[in-house]
Amino acid sequence: MKPAPFGYVRPRDLPAALAALGEPEVSARIIAGGQSLGPMLNLRLVEPQLIVDITGLAELKQAERCGDELVLGACVTHADIEDGRVPDVTGGAMQRVAGSIAYRAVRNRGTVGGSLSHADPAADWVSALAAFGAKLTLRSLAGSRTLAMEAFVVGALESALRAGEIVETIHIPVMPASAHWGYFKACRKPGEFAHAIGAVMIDPSAGTARVVIGAIDSAPILIANPAELFGGRIGGDYKERFDARVADAILAKAGVASPAHRHIHVGVLQRAVREAAA
Repeated sequence: MKPAPFGYVRPRDLPAALAALGEPEVSARIIAGGQSLGPMLNLRLVEPQLIVDITGLAELKQAERCGDELVLGACVTHADIEDGRVPDVTGGAMQRVAGSIAYRAVRNRGTVGGSLSHADPAADWVSALAAFGAKLTLRSLAGSRTLAMEAFVVGALESALRAGEIVETIHIPVMPASAHWGYFKACRKPGEFAHAIGAVMIDPSAGTARVVIGAIDSAPILIANPAELFGGRIGGDYKERFDARVADAILAKAGVASPAHRHIHVGVLQRAVREAAA
């Protein structure tokens, strides 16, 4: 199939892009890497009247460390991170996540902001950035606002973006030197979408953790009280105290009804915990 007819604009700067998106009574979609939108257009799953191409916006390709966080423009590609063209504030964790996304051809063109905007619960950055404690700056003609990553994806393929609004920047906190990172996903073969994702950032010295279960049929789960996974205490021996029964109960409460599916998710999360402890 081929896309339904649509108009096309390539704005010279971000204000021009926002003006195009803010046109009343015009259904518009943004294209950057096109790795998600392209197939959707061809299959006519979406039929926008206007495509706004933001690949030429230099302000969305910036990546710099500002104080205690890394600020990424939405058009930074997965390959930019994988190849080290982006400052590393996570001890290599971001590079490992980026390098595991799909295939190199996809990573060359796919953007972080585009992946987040698509809001697929099986996408790597959706879970990983929640575990990092990242925040997003969203911008429209009306101004900007900031959301925590875990509040951005509200359902499968459903984000908190409002009409005329785009992801402008991603803010990733510097990972403490004492923190441990683990990330694991289950795929039938390399390059496929994940069937289960576990992402954990654990700081035993501070007794804190961020634990995310992704690739479920709704928004990824950021576990509110991660200490319950480890017998009530996050310490140096957390790997040995991981309680699979607690993880299973959290998944059941979140609506994952199939015991087989919960078993896969629990196993993947345990692998992520083991990787963090290695």
